[in-house]
Amino acid sequence: MKSQRYCFTSESVTEGHPDKLADQISDAVLDSLLENDPASRVACETLLTTGLVVVAGEITTRAYVEIPEIVRRTLESVGYTRAKYGFDFQTCGVLTSIQSQSPDIAMGVNTGGAGDQGMMFGFACNETPELMPMPIMLAHKLVRQLAAVRKNGDLAYLRPDGKSQVTVEYEGYKPVRIDKVVVSAQHQPNIPQATIKEDVLKHVIEPMLPKAMLDAKTRYFVNPTGSFSVGGPQADTGLTGRKIIVDTYGGMGRHGGGCFSGKDPTKVDRSAAYMMRYIAKNIVAAGIADRCEVQIAYAIGERDPMGVAVDTFGTGKVDEQKISELIIHYFDLTPGGIIKKLQLQQPIYRQTAAYGHFGRTDLDVSWEDTDMAATLRKEAGL
Repeated sequence: MKSQRYCFTSESVTEGHPDKLADQISDAVLDSLLENDPASRVACETLLTTGLVVVAGEITTRAYVEIPEIVRRTLESVGYTRAKYGFDFQTCGVLTSIQSQSPDIAMGVNTGGAGDQGMMFGFACNETPELMPMPIMLAHKLVRQLAAVRKNGDLAYLRPDGKSQVTVEYEGYKPVRIDKVVVSAQHQPNIPQATIKEDVLKHVIEPMLPKAMLDAKTRYFVNPTGSFSVGGPQADTGLTGRKIIVDTYGGMGRHGGGCFSGKDPTKVDRSAAYMMRYIAKNIVAAGIADRCEVQIAYAIGERDPMGVAVDTFGTGKVDEQKISELIIHYFDLTPGGIIKKLQLQQPIYRQTAAYGHFGRTDLDVSWEDTDMAATLRKEAGL
């Protein structure tokens, strides 16, 4: 177990960040298809650049959805409603290039097997009420607040793009103070840097960060370059799946081989990663370990996983082999079993595509339940 002092940093981005726009569009398409055909097979990718959205991928479904309408509705809801923002939901071009799922992949999925090979991770720790790492949870809170004060008019000069970064100092595995805070907020031109910094500190940073974790040495960086008036897809091309560490544990837990957004739950990149979070969270909630990471791996077309690995980082109250045995006994780890347990063939994904897929107390998502904690604690002999 770690004992020295060190700093760990995580970042998050607003829903108006170009990569997050791409994730939200891909998941909005997925949701629309699942709403009409829960058995839809979807691998939807989105690219955004100045004035243009491209949606491509492989989709097999009995449903029909108007993809350009979904794209424009998503952009409007985020706030890209005027051309002066550098991107406008009404006037941007939308191109689509969709084909059906490969029959070779379908052959494996149709029999209940995994749609691809790969490894997935789940992580949980007891340093926050959400059983998530503190740096990523604080980073998410900052960008959610940044979007909130833009939308409610408190800081009406803000625009949709933005980022945050939080550096937390640890002693061993215990967070002891916040060392540095970075917030970059897109804004309309000609707003003085001093005004932006004062407003962001007052309306975004101070309300969201725990005062007990701040001290005289905590440093704040607001729009460090001095200006952030050009943002969104005009400034930075957006792509689905390019913010996977924002989506998961902020770098503190490992990430597997694929992203989540735009993929239906037969894709184990998504569904198995959700299941691993569910398992890791229940292990920590049960008091079996203070920190837990669970890895699983699959081969394409195979129902049963190639293996399960557990790491409690020296915090486990029982042997890791015992924890692995409990996982295999109490959880159905086949792709079909995961989909059934977590009720994943539903239009629930757009809401997860910004501000993280895990630790979401604002969403009613099954993989954040701790309904197995009591059973695991009892069977572990605690």
